[in-house]
Parts: sequence; C-alpha cells; structure tokens
Amino acid sequence: MTHLWIEQESELPSLAKQLRLFAGAEKFFVFEGGMAAGKTTFIKAFCAELGVEDGVSSPTFSIVNEYTSPKGVVYHFDFYRIKSLQEAYDIGYEEYFYSGSYCLVEWPQLVESLLPSSYIRVGIRIEEDGRRSFEFSKMGA
Repeated sequence: MTHLWIEQESELPSLAKQLRLFAGAEKFFVFEGGMAAGKTTFIKAFCAELGVEDGVSSPTFSIVNEYTSPKGVVYHFDFYRIKSLQEAYDIGYEEYFYSGSYCLVEWPQLVESLLPSSYIRVGIRIEEDGRRSFEFSKMGA
C-alpha cells in the first residue's frame, strides 16, 4: 500500500505516474472517494499519463466512456447513477472488465460483486487542511 498527499491539482501528473508505476502490469483500477473528492480529476491525469489525447470527462450519464491511447483502449466507468446490477449487465460489463484493456471505475461499491478478483484500489479523501490524500492498494491475487 502507498499513501500520498497533494496540496495542488498541478501535482496530479506526478501522482498519476506514481500510480502507473505502482500498478505494474495491472490494468483494472477502482477509484473510491466521496462526492467531489477528485476521482474524475485524477482519472483525467491518469489518462494523460497513459497517453490519452481525447477529452476525458465523467461518464455519469453514459456509464462508460472509451478513450484511445498508445497503450490501448481505456474504459472509464461511473456507476453513480445505476439503480441495479442489471444495468451493468445491460451494458455488457464483462466484455469491458475482462477485455485486458485499462478499466477505470468510479463508484465501484455499487458493482462490487462484479469486480475482478484482482485490481488496484485508489482511495481519495479530502483532509481537514484541504490537502487530498491518495491511497494505492493492490487487491486480490
């Protein structure tokens, strides 16, 4: 597990690089944190680290966005608005989750039973002093 803090958004590119190095060959990531903790903002920085040049935005209404990068396809999920697991089945989550491509998942607790056996967990929290706390953990195998 790695625990890091940042004070400014300008520090996110360096943090994104640290996440990529921490993850090694793992390509499945879950991002946990409260509303406005900075999940999507950090995902934008992480996508830039992966070489994504497309505009990265929250897929809150579409559930999944697809980006291209030199490292392959990147799928960005936001499950905040789903009302049941059936919605994840309806979008064909298995084809995405088990594609071998990068998968970046916001609000993973809403589809927890569908997550693969191993992944990288990124916990984000706003500290009392205004800094953001980031915790990287390797989950599962």
